[in-house]
Amino acid sequence: MAALRPPHLTAICAWEGAADHYRDLSYHGGIFCEFISNWYARAVIPMQHGMGKRCPFGSLTGEPVTGAETFPEEQLARNRRDIIASALEHRLDDDYHRERSPAVEKITVPFLSAANWGGQGLHTRGNFEVFVRAATKQKWLEAHGDTHWTEFYSNYGINLQKQFFAHFLKGEQNGWDNRASVQLLVRHPGEKFVPRQESEWPLARTQWTKFYLDPHGHKLARTPANADLTLSYDAMGEGITFTTDPLRSSLEITGPIAAKLIVSSSTTDADLFLVLRVFAPDGQEVTFQGAQDPHTPIAQGWLRASHRKLDSERSLPYRPYHSHDEPQPLTQGEAVELDIEIWPTSVVVPMNHRVALSIRGKDYMYGGPLPVAPHVPYPLTGVGPFAHNEESDRPRTTFAGKTSLHFAPGRQPWLLLPIIPAT
Repeated sequence: MAALRPPHLTAICAWEGAADHYRDLSYHGGIFCEFISNWYARAVIPMQHGMGKRCPFGSLTGEPVTGAETFPEEQLARNRRDIIASALEHRLDDDYHRERSPAVEKITVPFLSAANWGGQGLHTRGNFEVFVRAATKQKWLEAHGDTHWTEFYSNYGINLQKQFFAHFLKGEQNGWDNRASVQLLVRHPGEKFVPRQESEWPLARTQWTKFYLDPHGHKLARTPANADLTLSYDAMGEGITFTTDPLRSSLEITGPIAAKLIVSSSTTDADLFLVLRVFAPDGQEVTFQGAQDPHTPIAQGWLRASHRKLDSERSLPYRPYHSHDEPQPLTQGEAVELDIEIWPTSVVVPMNHRVALSIRGKDYMYGGPLPVAPHVPYPLTGVGPFAHNEESDRPRTTFAGKTSLHFAPGRQPWLLLPIIPAT
């Protein structure tokens, strides 16, 4: 193809990124995420400049990949900052986190955002947020599945990136300007993905549908039960699962998700772990290959009850946005409303399957045999490295009581799902 004068000197491709140092990376719903505790020691310190011959050698250059200089351990320690301790010192969304987050509203250059449906914990939320909020009119969203590294290096991923950059940086007329602004690889059980072009996010034809939590039989129902009772569970335990009846036809869920709960605690706080799941007709859970774990649920969301304060300007009916700027401790036994963000997802649930919402006091745990991967330094329990067990952040004196879900006439908790009608 004939090359034209490049119209841009800069274009951005954010492939499975994160846009908010607090909400996407360090604190999920105000709960500290152990990802940086794992990643920093495993992936950053061993690759620090000054490791010299103690680090791997490049296959092309034959030289140490971090440079030839070799520093003693004492100097290496002085040259780095303990980002784990720093994050734990900044438990609210303050300047420390803002300085480490991009000003996405200032993005004015061509922008491609590629998200991973299975990136629950890091590589999903930010890609959708930046696509929506970036100032540029030349922006595209792509969403895929599989592991964190697969599609980046696959023919599909490489061709996508090359076409984007060739058009904007080299001026090639390769059809990119005729491309739909949103390309989704819609997920089906069995690691099947069906490509589909869309014009916006969330999808304009979304049928935002409330499923009410019914305490009688722990059901998810389209109509409120108007029950008047309380269900309690161990505040750091397995929690309670609410399930739909078997689906009469297949159901597509694609988009951001939200839930409203009415909660009290026997202490002054509570951590809520929300897990959206699918179960087959035989009762076995249907899981999916995630970015960092082979057995992930459909979607996850988190909220510390004392962080329930909403940012009214940024919150949307389908995506609550919490301020995280001041703690609001609970009064023991007093019920409060919690609006909880569940990260975006896509799945087509087959007929006769069930959709379920688990409300837990700890991370999701895959119920089948856990895989053994010697090269992976964290247990593959279904959340990969994105666990929330830091003792200094979740002291048992505060978080090991009882959490109660409240139901009252006219005040029934619900789950808001983005249903995409069949075409």
